[in-house]
Amino acid sequence: MDRYVEPNPDGAAMLSIDVQRDFTDPGAPAEIPGTAEAAPAMGRLARAFRERSRPIVHVVRLYRRDGSNVDPCRRAAVEAGEEIVAPGSDGAELVSELKPSASVRLDAEALLSGELQRLDDAEWAMYKPRWGAFYRTPLADHLEALSVDTLVVCGCNFPNCPRTTVYEASERDFRVVLVDDAVSGTYERGLDEVAGIGVVVVDTDEVIDWLAGGPLEAVEGAGP
Repeated sequence: MDRYVEPNPDGAAMLSIDVQRDFTDPGAPAEIPGTAEAAPAMGRLARAFRERSRPIVHVVRLYRRDGSNVDPCRRAAVEAGEEIVAPGSDGAELVSELKPSASVRLDAEALLSGELQRLDDAEWAMYKPRWGAFYRTPLADHLEALSVDTLVVCGCNFPNCPRTTVYEASERDFRVVLVDDAVSGTYERGLDEVAGIGVVVVDTDEVIDWLAGGPLEAVEGAGP
């Protein structure tokens, strides 16, 4: 594997993207197909990172009920009264598979003010205002302070937020692992395209073995 993109387990952090109940639960107002099915794999990843005291950041959306901070494609629906990941609502909470403990709840006020909320010893939640986790957020500075150089990405709806986050991470020279069975909405061409920019595409079992000292094999990419 190319030494410039090879993931480093000793500098790895896990990012979960938008794995909230309104996007995950069957019948939820903004359910993304496949997210509930991928949640157990995300939970296994989180447990593996916790066992090794590696950092985890759960990146979330929070839509104010007046629509003022909602991305344009959903703003009209929220202004009309549709409640999606509303601050303080159960639908905005992380799914149970990802919580470090059942009692953890998001502090919407702190998150919307730009703070990272500590959930456990090496685990945080962070609000993002748009698709990518680095856009107008403190994520890059937080990861730099933790000496992170490798990001393991899982989450909800690959074509939008996970994919945007992967490209933003690559632009910032992070080594990137995309866990394909722990991300909803993946498709073959999209996975080939991110592999083509140096992203390592593997499954949950491979990441867990890698964290324990095993090898990590990249998928062949389609090129730049």
